[in-house]
Amino acid sequence: MTPDFFPPLLQPFERPEVEVSTLAVSCPPEEFANPNAVKVVTALDGRALYFSRATIPFDRDGTGFTGYRKHLGIYAYRKAALERFATLKPTPLEMLERLEQLRLLENGIAIYVADAPRDTIGVDTEEDLKRAEDMLSGLQNRRL
Repeated sequence: MTPDFFPPLLQPFERPEVEVSTLAVSCPPEEFANPNAVKVVTALDGRALYFSRATIPFDRDGTGFTGYRKHLGIYAYRKAALERFATLKPTPLEMLERLEQLRLLENGIAIYVADAPRDTIGVDTEEDLKRAEDMLSGLQNRRL
C-alpha cells in the first residue's frame, strides 16, 4: 500500500455514521471465480452488504455481468469500533467463509467501501508469495 490509498480509505469518515472503511477495485475477469479474491457487494451508499469468496452477485440469467468488486483487505476504524471488534467472538458466517470482516457485519457494525486507486497483491497462497517475491525482485533490479 502506498500513500495514495489513504485519501479514499479515510474519505468515508467525513460521514459521522461511518465506523469502519475499506477499499475495493474492479475485479479482473481472471479472478471472478478465485476464492482467494474476496468479492464485495454494496448498497447504493457504499455500505457493504456482504463479502464472499464466491462470485457475488450471482449472474442468474448469464447476462455477462462483469461489475464484480474485489475487496483489498485494507481497513480503517474509528477507535470505538476497533475496540468493540477486538471483544467480539468469531461468528458463523465468518467461520464459514473464513473472512473476519463478516464478524463486524454480523454484529451490526457497518463497513463502508471506497474505490482504491489500483489493485494490490494479496499474499494468501504459495503462488501469491512467489508473485510478490518476483515483483519485489523486479523493483529492486530496476533501482540498481
